[in-house]
Amino acid sequence: MLRGVPGRIARVKQRFSLVVFDIGGVLVQAGRTWVEDAERAGFTFTPSWLEQFQARARALPNRNVGAIDSDRYFVLLAEESEGVLTADDARRISDASLVAEYPGIGRVFDALDAAAIKTAVLSNVNDAEWGRLFPEHGARAEFPTLLRARYRFASHIMGVRKPEAQAFDEVERATGHPGREILFLDDRTENVDAARLFGWTAELIDHTGDTAPQILTVLREHGAID
Repeated sequence: MLRGVPGRIARVKQRFSLVVFDIGGVLVQAGRTWVEDAERAGFTFTPSWLEQFQARARALPNRNVGAIDSDRYFVLLAEESEGVLTADDARRISDASLVAEYPGIGRVFDALDAAAIKTAVLSNVNDAEWGRLFPEHGARAEFPTLLRARYRFASHIMGVRKPEAQAFDEVERATGHPGREILFLDDRTENVDAARLFGWTAELIDHTGDTAPQILTVLREHGAID
């Protein structure tokens, strides 16, 4: 086992033409749960209310597969809170999920550009988050390094989320790169396992530490960069 990167063993080096990154927990510091996001936004709730509310919220359409847009979702979420939250509160909590780029992520893209390896992002995400990650019409970029990714795949646009096989199939179809040419990095075990089953080389990144050094180590071990 290699220090600092859980669940990974040394692998045979091979040449890759495409490196695919998850965003939250790999390139961008992001919340893992709605409760964590709410706390970051300054909200606290009683356990009894939270349990009932989350059960009702799970029945709402899933905005991460494009079943509903965020504006409507925030209204419905506020209604399910029975007066505890407003739609603006729900938006604030959602906004708190994205924090900042991990330090040093630019060095990862520098190394891949120097090696002439293409890059992509594949993220389970909703329309509100995507609009912040990749702003349109010249808006100021909060996460400027992400704009360097050549290909961008979002679950709410594809209509399918990782770890479903269709998400990985869409990347291959749209980029023209077969799985044997793809190196994938994600911070969730279920997504790494699914990518491997689909024929990709995939490695787990520890979202609790500095991710750039981990990513560079993975790239070197697999011969993607020197």
